[in-house]
Amino acid sequence: MNILLIGNGGREHALAWKMKQSPLCQNLFIAPGNGGTASVGNNVSIAVDDFEKIGAFCSENKIELVVIGPEVPLVKGLRDYLGIINPSLLIVGPGKTGAQLEGSKDFSKQFMLRHGIPTAKARIFSSAELNESLLYVEKLSAPIVLKADGLAAGKGVVIAQSQEEAKQTLTEMLAEKKFGEAGAKVLIEEFLDGIELSVFVLTDGKDYVILPEAKDYKRIGDNDTGPNTGGMGSVSPVAFADDAFMKKIEAEIIKPTIEGLSKEKIEYKGFIFFGLIKVKNEPLVIEYNARMGDPETQSVMMRLQTDLVELLVATAKGELKEKSITINPDYAVTVCMVAGGYPGNYDKGKTILGLVASGQKPEARSSVFHAGTKISSNQILTDGGRVLAVTAMGKTLEQARANAYTTVSQLHWDGVYFRKDIGLDLLRMTNLSNDE
Repeated sequence: MNILLIGNGGREHALAWKMKQSPLCQNLFIAPGNGGTASVGNNVSIAVDDFEKIGAFCSENKIELVVIGPEVPLVKGLRDYLGIINPSLLIVGPGKTGAQLEGSKDFSKQFMLRHGIPTAKARIFSSAELNESLLYVEKLSAPIVLKADGLAAGKGVVIAQSQEEAKQTLTEMLAEKKFGEAGAKVLIEEFLDGIELSVFVLTDGKDYVILPEAKDYKRIGDNDTGPNTGGMGSVSPVAFADDAFMKKIEAEIIKPTIEGLSKEKIEYKGFIFFGLIKVKNEPLVIEYNARMGDPETQSVMMRLQTDLVELLVATAKGELKEKSITINPDYAVTVCMVAGGYPGNYDKGKTILGLVASGQKPEARSSVFHAGTKISSNQILTDGGRVLAVTAMGKTLEQARANAYTTVSQLHWDGVYFRKDIGLDLLRMTNLSNDE
């Protein structure tokens, strides 16, 4: 079949890489794609939110399946638009209403409360309520979590370590528009002390399959220091998410979410990313995303052994009930290589060295997924903050880490930076439990 994948990040390269392995995939197009997706499909120079051009391309190229990767076109309503102009088109990704699970922190928090889904206590304030929000902060103990209501490219969450920092950040968000319209409302949330986990499902609105879980690393520096980024690495499986804990997540969070969408008559055919935290052996929802995570997708796709296109078609057709998935039990570790200065200001256009040598390595079971890259004069250049994501497999977490960092060491460009500690916390956890 002819497939169009929307997006240009590491998530999309990993999805494209997996989709290309399917015998169902005849022609794969990626809009706009990156330097890596060009090796597994055909890049199309169309912006992710240029609905008219996307619709025309689908018609001209007899596209049968559209998979929407990033959050922006979902929140803007790309599914709704394509569904109107071509009702027979198979689409993976929720409509504008369902995408509000990610597009509005206020919407998602109220949804959780309506359906009894465990989450942190919170209050929301608008820009007109700055003074009230500052007074509210004075009643709270630090740390205090502040979340921009709308989309902020993974950077709209601040964990303030004092009331003073919280007040300053609120002023920057609500009065000075630090995150633009995304910060027109801010959620002030209680801080939960625990360990985070990403869980992913693919749902047709009635049934679902649970994909491999992962843990990501959001801060720029080793030992989780420095500002939040879009994500610096990921590990799957996750040591502390045993079968009993995953069953609890399914019963208390996944099922009530799918049932809640159905009760509210919100049509939802696509991925749901549950950003969770484990507190005293209880799972709570930190956030929903209406798509797969990045860089978790890279680790998840390496472990998924089931035909992805088959799953996506079943999702779009509402036929997931008949499907099950097979997971590789081995570990996957993803290390993001980023431009110097990220998540602040950074340079683009640097030549990436070592890609041919590192590429796909069957013996080390490692893959290099591109995120912020472009092709120019037959060279791969940096074209974003997160540039590459190196993913490697191993029978043990230690082996997977070693394989990933071996590949990382073969890649270079001027100013390259990466964390050295991806997976170390889980390795210590595993070793401690083994000692007991």
